[in-house]
Amino acid sequence: MAGRKRRRLRSIDISRLVERALENAGGLVAVDESESSLQQARSELPTDILEIIIGHLNLRDNIRASAVCKRWRSVALSVRVANKPPWLMFLPKFGDLVEFYDPSLRKTYSVELPELRSSRLCYTKDGWLLLYKPRTQRVLFFNPYSRQLINLPKLELTYQIVAFSAAPTSPKCIVFTVKHISPTVVAISTCHPGATEWTTENYQNRLPFVSSIWNKLVFCNGLFYCLSLTGWLGVYNPEEHSWVVRVVPPPRCPENFFVKNWWKGKFMAEHNGDIYVIYTCSTANPVIYKLDQVNRVWEGMQSLSGLTLFASFLSSQARTDILGVMRNSIYFSKVRFYGRRCISYSLAHDRYYPRKQCYDWGEQDPFESIWIEPPEDLSAFV
Repeated sequence: MAGRKRRRLRSIDISRLVERALENAGGLVAVDESESSLQQARSELPTDILEIIIGHLNLRDNIRASAVCKRWRSVALSVRVANKPPWLMFLPKFGDLVEFYDPSLRKTYSVELPELRSSRLCYTKDGWLLLYKPRTQRVLFFNPYSRQLINLPKLELTYQIVAFSAAPTSPKCIVFTVKHISPTVVAISTCHPGATEWTTENYQNRLPFVSSIWNKLVFCNGLFYCLSLTGWLGVYNPEEHSWVVRVVPPPRCPENFFVKNWWKGKFMAEHNGDIYVIYTCSTANPVIYKLDQVNRVWEGMQSLSGLTLFASFLSSQARTDILGVMRNSIYFSKVRFYGRRCISYSLAHDRYYPRKQCYDWGEQDPFESIWIEPPEDLSAFV
C-alpha cells in the first residue's frame, strides 16, 4: 500500500501541486473534479517533504500555503522565517549616548559609544559603519555591537561620498569613493582592509558627472552605482577598473520637487540585483523608480510587491519577508511623537503614517542618522 502511494506521488509534478494549491488558497481557481487528484496528493504528501517544499517559499507564498488546509498551516508556521527590519541609529550632537530605534517594536535603545566621538557617518552595510574623522583624516570601520575597529589608510574626504562592497572581515570588501576633477574627468579612489594606501585613478566621462555629498551610492551585482545630483548614473567595475557614465535618462522628478532643499529628498537602494530610487519632498508624495538594466530606463513603480524600503541620506536599505503592515512601504529616518513612531509612507494606502505627516529633509541634519542591521544579541541594550 505504501509503495503504491509513493509511486502515485512520483507521477505528480510537485511544483505544480504547490502552485495549484496556492492558487486555490488565493481564490484564483475553483476546485472541481479535475482537482480531486491534487487534493488527494496534498493529503498524502509526507510531512518531511512538505516542510522542504514550503520552506523554500517566500513569506508571501508561505502565508498563502497556510490557507490550504490545517495540515499545511501547521507546516507553514513551523518553517516560516520573517526578516527583521533594520534599526535607525542616531548620533548625538553632544556626548556619547547613541540611540537605536526599532521600527517594528517602536522601541528605542541607548548605549554609550565613545568610539564615535568626532566622527562623521559615511555608510553602513552588514552591521558595520564606515566612519571619517575630519580632524585627522582617518577612515575606519566600526561595529557598534562588537565594538571592533578596523583602520584604513588616511584620506581627505571633502565633498565626495563613500561606500563599501561587503563587511570588512570579508576578502571581498572594497571601499570606493569618486570626486570630479572637471565635468568630464573624475578621480576614483579605492582601498581594502589591510592596505597601506589608497589607489587613485583618473577617468574620462562621455557625459558630465559632478561629485557631491548629495550623490547616492550603492553596490550591486559586483558594481558601484553612483547617482549624481542631476540624475546621471556612473558605474564603476572594481574588477576591471573601469568607469562609465551610462546613457540612462535621469529619473523624472515629481511635480513641485524643485523646492527648498530638494536635493536632500533623493534616496537610492538595491535589493537582489535591482536598484531603486526614491524622490520625496514636503509638497508631494514619494515617487519610486526601478532601473531597467536591459533597456536602461527608470521605470515608475506603483507598488513594491511586498518590499519595504528604509530611506536615509547616507545609505538606504530594502527588505522582503517582513511581517505585518510594514510591507509595501517606505520608512524614513525620522521619528515623531517623542521617539514612539517612525514616519512612513504606504503605497497600498497612498498616505503617510502618522496621518498628515510628510517628510522634509530640510528639517533634519542628514548626517545624524542611518539605517543599520539589528544586533543578534540585545544584551548590550538592556
